[in-house]
Amino acid sequence: MELPVVKRVAIIGIGLIGSSLARAAREYGAAGSVALYDGSADVRARAREIGLGDVYDDVSDCVRDADIVILATPVGVMGALVQTFASAMKADAILTDVGSVKKAVVDAALESVPDHIHFIPGHPIAGTEKSGPDAGFASLFRDRWCILTPATELADDAGQAALKRLSDFWTVIGSQVQVMDVERHDRVLAITSHLPHLIAFNIVGTAHDLESVDQGDVIKFSAGGFRDFTRIAASDPIMWRDVFLNNKDAVLEMLGRFNEDLAALQRAIRWGEGEQLRSFFERTRGIRQSIIDAGQDTDADNFGRDTKK
Repeated sequence: MELPVVKRVAIIGIGLIGSSLARAAREYGAAGSVALYDGSADVRARAREIGLGDVYDDVSDCVRDADIVILATPVGVMGALVQTFASAMKADAILTDVGSVKKAVVDAALESVPDHIHFIPGHPIAGTEKSGPDAGFASLFRDRWCILTPATELADDAGQAALKRLSDFWTVIGSQVQVMDVERHDRVLAITSHLPHLIAFNIVGTAHDLESVDQGDVIKFSAGGFRDFTRIAASDPIMWRDVFLNNKDAVLEMLGRFNEDLAALQRAIRWGEGEQLRSFFERTRGIRQSIIDAGQDTDADNFGRDTKK
């Protein structure tokens, strides 16, 4: 495909994902130029200092000439934010996002989206526990999936061309693109991302609150499993608050099923049913190998952790 995919991309929100997008768009040639806006004056100032792109103090000015506008803010503010700048977007431009929840974003923003632009929400399955404009890096999206969930049926040629243009943008910066229904996305991510984060927050919180265990011992004797939970639990609290509140139906459904399975394991441990435990663990072990086979993780010893440190 011809590069750049678009002349100009505007990114609203300059955290981990937004700053990584800015770096990737330039480094891999996905966009000719990058416009940036963040609600925090300090973040805008820092983005200017490190040269992430053309930083604007007004969101409408930021999006005015952009071919693609990407919302990289917490999902809870996206609907209100779109109302402030959507009318400034040029005809045939694409509005998308990177939120971990899709239906709530569509419901909140769709009425504010003018007919002359294409609204194609998205979700790159990539990230770290870090945040802020300095946390981003261009290779964050390489070999990761990006799910696109068109808000309306893209039946005409212009809509299909917009979908291809956005898909090409993500492909150039290294992602594999999958188009998915909004509701299906939210149910899939509830079990693969949202519930694991909720469990991690809860386990780390439980360890913190244990009166019978000295906090120094929790830190000193943290095994690999607990350390991995603390990494997940260090994620942006505002972002995850909004995820759970905006995908509550799917999360509560998956949490109910998880609690049923957990109760079954509890009974097996109480009654010494070793074969049931072994069978369950064997089945779940296979999921790990499937993830490795799909290229979504490494089978390096100790999950690639440097044991010499």
